[in-house]
Amino acid sequence: MSTVQITAQDINKLRQATGAGMMDCRKALTETNGDFEAAIDWLRKQGQKVAAKRSDREAKEGVVIAKTTADNKTGFIVSITCETDFVSKNADFVAFAQSIADAAVANNVKSAEELNEVSVNGQKVSDLINDKLASIGEKIGIGRFERIEAPYVASYIHGAYRMGVLVGLTQDAPEAGKDIAMQIAAMNPVAVDPSSVPAETVTRERDIVMEQMRQDPKMAGKTDDMLSKIAEGKLNSFFKESTLLAQAYVKDSSKSVQDYLKTVSPELKVTEFKRVALG
Repeated sequence: MSTVQITAQDINKLRQATGAGMMDCRKALTETNGDFEAAIDWLRKQGQKVAAKRSDREAKEGVVIAKTTADNKTGFIVSITCETDFVSKNADFVAFAQSIADAAVANNVKSAEELNEVSVNGQKVSDLINDKLASIGEKIGIGRFERIEAPYVASYIHGAYRMGVLVGLTQDAPEAGKDIAMQIAAMNPVAVDPSSVPAETVTRERDIVMEQMRQDPKMAGKTDDMLSKIAEGKLNSFFKESTLLAQAYVKDSSKSVQDYLKTVSPELKVTEFKRVALG
């Protein structure tokens, strides 16, 4: 029994994130003591197809800027968060976020902490943020900072600065870089390929698949060893849907992303990517 009070706001948040019914969301939050991510997994273990397999939401509102250095060998994503879309859509706030991202590029910073100490027009970024907070009356800050290096880095900003993507490639390939960045924006892969999927993600998915099968009447009587073998097949389906190179290429679903890269250059590979989105 949950010892945490589950509010209507909590239930609505889970419902919006997953698409599950209100009663199911209440039950999930009760069973997981109010843990939002655990509640998503609980719903999935009950066999429900929820809308959010994973969450990359960093803030409700803000601006996400993705930029590269002039030689396209280093890329940066900076998200500046705020509380309302009234602020995030303001041209001055967008320009403010751009100036901080420009400072990250100019100073080749390695972390959000380092970015806060960089000077812009004689003032530290952290002080500029505090001044902006005081002037607009909303809590703002650096929500996320990401950086990658590669022989070629492409950047992409989706929508009204609500998502930024970086993708590292082994060769100069501007058009392919943009195409792959758009793929990442649209399909939200968890990793480049199965070998680079974090171990905790694989364990989480395997646990969910195993629990779904244990509750499936058609699987009654099967041992855990048998279920584990079936689970491996289901995990392979997960890898195909959720890893970049195995995904169907959005511009031509008859080929995979890996196949598309080979048409550009046999040696062209994706080294890594970053995707930051506002929720």
